[in-house]
Amino acid sequence: MQSAASEQVTGEAGAIGNEAPCGLLSLDSALRVREINDTLLSWLGRDRAEFDRLANGGFADFPTLARLREESDLEQLREHLRELQTTGRAVPLQLRLWGKDGGYFTVELVSQAVREPGGRFAFSRSALVDISERERIEHQLVARLRLLQAITDRTPSRLAYYDTELVCRFCNAAYAEGYGLQADDVIGLELARVLRPEVLPEVLPRVARVLNGEAISHEAEREGTDGTARYFEVHYVPDQQKDEVPGFFIELIDITERRRTEDFVFNANLDLEERVSQRSAELYESEQRFRLMSDAIRDHAIFFVDPDGGVSDWTESAQRLFGMAYGQIVGRSLDALFQAEDGARTPLDAQLLLDQCFANGQAEHQGWSRRGDGTRFWSHATLTALRNQREELQGISVIVRDLTESKRLADVTAELHRELELRVQQRTAQLDAAHRELDAFSYTVAHDLRAPLRHINQFVSLTQEVLEPEARHELLQYQASIATAARRMSQMIDGLLEFARLGRVQIAPQPVPLTPLMLGIAGRLKAQSEPRVIQWSIDTMLPTVAGDPILLAEVFGKLLDNAVKFTRRVEDARIEIGHLPGTDGNVIVFVRDNGVGFDMERAKTLFLMFQRQHHSMDYEGIGMGLALAQRIVQRHDGRIWCQSAPGEGCTFFVELPRAVTGNTKY
Repeated sequence: MQSAASEQVTGEAGAIGNEAPCGLLSLDSALRVREINDTLLSWLGRDRAEFDRLANGGFADFPTLARLREESDLEQLREHLRELQTTGRAVPLQLRLWGKDGGYFTVELVSQAVREPGGRFAFSRSALVDISERERIEHQLVARLRLLQAITDRTPSRLAYYDTELVCRFCNAAYAEGYGLQADDVIGLELARVLRPEVLPEVLPRVARVLNGEAISHEAEREGTDGTARYFEVHYVPDQQKDEVPGFFIELIDITERRRTEDFVFNANLDLEERVSQRSAELYESEQRFRLMSDAIRDHAIFFVDPDGGVSDWTESAQRLFGMAYGQIVGRSLDALFQAEDGARTPLDAQLLLDQCFANGQAEHQGWSRRGDGTRFWSHATLTALRNQREELQGISVIVRDLTESKRLADVTAELHRELELRVQQRTAQLDAAHRELDAFSYTVAHDLRAPLRHINQFVSLTQEVLEPEARHELLQYQASIATAARRMSQMIDGLLEFARLGRVQIAPQPVPLTPLMLGIAGRLKAQSEPRVIQWSIDTMLPTVAGDPILLAEVFGKLLDNAVKFTRRVEDARIEIGHLPGTDGNVIVFVRDNGVGFDMERAKTLFLMFQRQHHSMDYEGIGMGLALAQRIVQRHDGRIWCQSAPGEGCTFFVELPRAVTGNTKY
């Protein structure tokens, strides 16, 4: 049995019409359903029995009935009712309702307020229209409009539409930007407010013609937003609608670059025509000069060969050099003119020479050439392929030079050169023999001098034993002088033997890292020179050279020993070892000190045997070290030199070949 409230709702619903094509609904301020027709219930996927169960003897909750889930939807509905309560009217509300299957549909509520006799709000009475299809169509239209706008905005042309009142109804971004505006700012403006005033007298007559149905196209110059002149191709197209023209389309295509290109091409063509005319005259003059020159030269011949290898043009210079008339040679192959390069009296393989010219653009031949009378001359021929701008072969130019006298001179020179080489070899052998004899002599002399020295030392010792005591002091001085001189002579003999040995020793070059070599020598000298304090500066990135490690250690040992010796009287002694880039694959190593130095005017004898720059009473030595060092360096295909000044120290430079492993230099 239905309750009284349910009967009341049913009666009222029947009153408003359950069969209405739209939904009918009454809500109180608490969003409870006072009235609802069957049409709306069917939209919601419910029937009257289900509605009664939700009402449960009272009023059904509309948010539950309509499955409203979003708080925003509920708030819109409440605001709609509040507006009805306060003003009695409300703006139609679009609301999304949910059906039984989980899908939604959109309705538009048009409501009015129903009040009690005292004026108090009782409930709303609303008609609901399903606008889902309309909403879908509107969305499609909006999407299409946006797509159309996007397409036109991406078009470089300036597009616009004006109605008969000359009011802009549509434009793309390019059109608006052309006038320094946005598209939304242009739409709704009259044409006179968009264009510049000075342009209107030109445009308005064309607008009148296009509104009469005439399509117009022309080119126009307009001032751009940056003040520069721009050129446009302008199209006016009427919007023809049966018997009327409600508006027209405008399209402006920027052709500034095209116009500039056309102007450039036009001017370039004029300039080109003038140049072609001038060049043609120059070519004619040049051809005449070339013809005169080629005919006038004496020891050269110029002629031309066609792509098939036959002589096509035979100049007077060619007739004169080869002794053949025009009719004797034109059409014949180069075989008739040249012989093989080996000098034999066999014809030249002309096709091989032509193929080389075709492939490389040029070919050369040097050998004997034949004259018409059977004699021959030594010639040098240069063949050059002649191609047009499309790289199509047009022919071959041949320049032949008579080198008979040059060859005769070259043969004489070659014979003299062979004789000179033979003499040099003979002199070199003689010098090598003399050097070997000199080394052998030096070794023999030095070796034979040792025996007398031993006797001198023995007799000095014997004199010490037989001398009277009272005469011992004076004679001891003589004896000491004799012993010192004997020791010095022994050292000189040792030096001679070493010098001779260095001339005979065989050097097998190997990589020699200089950094550990220098560090080892410096360490030995530091120990020997204690307690002296010497500031050493050794480059740890010294290169690796090619040579004998023992002999190179002897060279740098002598240089560093001299540096230690000649800085003995300097308080702040410094010795520096470094390197410099050399030439031809060599490196330069230097040893620098701040010692006493010497006068470079006296350096001419610096590397000679037994020559000294300082007195032996000041610095010990016999003047052999630098001579031995120079001979070792020269045996390594290097060189040694120095820079010095009195009181400013000395720097020795040694240039040696850099060590090579495979294709890589150390």
